[in-house]
Parts: sequence; structure tokens; C-alpha cells
Amino acid sequence: MSVLVNKDSRVIIQGFTGSEGTFHASQMINYGTNIVGGVTPGKGGSSHLNKPVFSTVQNAKYNTNANVSIIFVPPAFAADAILESIDAKIEVIIAITEGIPISDMIKVKSHIKDKKSTLIGPNCPGVITPEEAKVGIMPGFVFKKGNVGIVSKSGTLTYEAADQVVKSGFGISTAIGIGGDPIVGTSTLDAIKLFMKDEETKGIVMIGEIGGNYEAEAAKWILKNGNKKPVVGFIAGQTAPPGKRMGHAGAIIGGKNDTAAAKMKIMENCGLHVIQSPAKIGNKLEEVL
Repeated sequence: MSVLVNKDSRVIIQGFTGSEGTFHASQMINYGTNIVGGVTPGKGGSSHLNKPVFSTVQNAKYNTNANVSIIFVPPAFAADAILESIDAKIEVIIAITEGIPISDMIKVKSHIKDKKSTLIGPNCPGVITPEEAKVGIMPGFVFKKGNVGIVSKSGTLTYEAADQVVKSGFGISTAIGIGGDPIVGTSTLDAIKLFMKDEETKGIVMIGEIGGNYEAEAAKWILKNGNKKPVVGFIAGQTAPPGKRMGHAGAIIGGKNDTAAAKMKIMENCGLHVIQSPAKIGNKLEEVL
């Protein structure tokens, strides 16, 4: 098993014929992801990269039986693209787009609440189940199959974590980049719950950053749930000054619990295996697995 995506996922690409969509679609197809088509309004009936193009998600789903969508639509139109996928009952929606207005994401968040869809992102690298499906922009060669789940707010740290896991002789069940925006579809805790349920995942690497309460919320749940699987945790931004946004829109220290030190303390108190540097991920996994 894995979570969210696998070799049976039937993936469509929203913003398929644009430059970003085209580049990453080619990479995903080369990886072996089952891309069944794409969506670009007004271009329905044509073909691109030897795959059919549809004008709407509904139409794409009807013709291809797609259950996963990845979104490369410019920020001003991206929320509408997400809403369209939710209404078409696409099971997993992965929004790569950075810079979607927060007001748009508030609408998306309230719309998806009682729906069947799971949204990953926005402003994320996507999701990869190694050697089965890469639905995102991550470098596929870094990820090897195995039993460690990765959840991360940061794209590049996801790749770094994967590299560490593999170099230590382990592999990855699924890696989820949840995105660095203030409002994202799937929280750290949501991802942790998926991995805790997944029989194939034996250990978890959780990478957070300053700002927000996602990591503390996840750590407290892990403790309450009885620390069923070892979780190695790292928080980026240990040297960040208060009140200054660091890279991601959501990475800003607002209160005393937003700092890296405060989050790491909470994680330690909840029984997570906290490391001071991402370079220690591999060593720590060797200790705890």
C-alpha cells in the first residue's frame, strides 16, 4: 500500500497545454505516471503529448475515468480550477500553483469541507509514490521505494529528506509536500493520519517550519494516539527573526509557539525523535527503525 497516489491512479493535468503543464507532464509521463489526459478550456478535442485534451474537468473525468488531478493554472484562475475538480468529484487534487490569493483559498476550504475530495497544496511539490506514480514537480530519481513516509511543508527539504532516507538504506512509501501557504488543503496531521493507517509505512519523517500550529497539532495527536510508529521530526527556520516572512507565505513567527525552538520542544515532549539538522534524518532513522 501507499497513500493518495499509486500505479492505478488515473491522472489528468489542469493547465495541460501551458509551458509549466507541458514540461512537468512530460516528466511525469517519462516517470511512468498514468497520465490519461489534460484540461485546457477551449482546447477540447485536440491532443497534446499524445494525450487527449478536454475543455472541462467533468468532460475529462467522463471520458478517462480520472481520479487524480494536478493543477498548473496561473494563480488568478487556480482556485476556480480546484473548485471545478471538487465539483467533478476528483478524489485527489494536487495544486502546484504558488501565489493563489488567500481570499480565494478561504472559499476553496469552505467548499471542500463536506466533499469527498482531498486537496494537497497549493504551493507544493506534489505527491510521489516511488516507482509507481509521481504527481508533482519533484526530481523522481531521488525517491526509491520503501517503508518510510515523508510529510513536509518545504519542497526542497522533501527531496533532501528522501535522499537521506535512501542513503541510509531505507526507501519511501509515499512523500507528500503539503505546501507552504497559510491555507492548504491537507495539514501535517492529515498526512500523518494517512501514514499511521498505511500498513506499508513503518516510520515517518515530518518536516515543518516556523509559523502556524500544524506541527504541534500533529505531535499532540501522535502522543494521544500512542506513538504507534516512530516519527523523526525537523523544523526549518531555527535562526529566523520574529515577524519576518521566510520564503513561504505561511513561514512567519507570529507568537511564541511559532518559533522553531518552541515547536521542537513540543514535538520532543510528545515522543517524536527531533533532529537539529536535516543531515541527521538518515542517522536517526537507523536508530529508531
